[in-house]
Amino acid sequence: MSFVIRAATPDDAAGLAEVAAATFPLACPPHTTEEAKATFIAEILSERRFAEYLADPERALFVAQEPDGFVVGYTMLVFTQPSDPDVRAAITVQPSVELSKCYVRAGHHGVGVAAQLMSESLERARAHGARGVWLGVNEENERAQRFYAKHGFERVGTKRFLVGDRLEDDYVLELALSPRRL
Repeated sequence: MSFVIRAATPDDAAGLAEVAAATFPLACPPHTTEEAKATFIAEILSERRFAEYLADPERALFVAQEPDGFVVGYTMLVFTQPSDPDVRAAITVQPSVELSKCYVRAGHHGVGVAAQLMSESLERARAHGARGVWLGVNEENERAQRFYAKHGFERVGTKRFLVGDRLEDDYVLELALSPRRL
């Protein structure tokens, strides 16, 4: 499978929203209702919201795409300090960057897309001056937890995450970044 990883541009908003709509439900625990998933996608992962994310200088997005332009995955970094008090209490490495999104279409799991997106994202975090990267992952999403552990992330705490009208329990994972190699 051939694909390329690149920085996202404003022209990618529609493709990012499409991938998000296809992949976000895969990360939800079984009890999450279809209505809650649809509401979250409409409010947080819409094309309009991705256009906002892409215009925000405090964010960096990367896309994985096939040679024909079909977007198969993406990541999003957030360079601001966390507002969630549980996250602030959990993370140990400062300055830190949030890996807010890391999603790959189901048909592209296991072929290196997510690993390359992760590598590109971690390099961007280093370039931004971060000493650490943190993320939240649902406590029931064991596949994602294994992926993050494989890349050196460790559980440092917990937080709550609202999907629909239900608060979900997330683990806070953190990775201390090694210094940039010249």
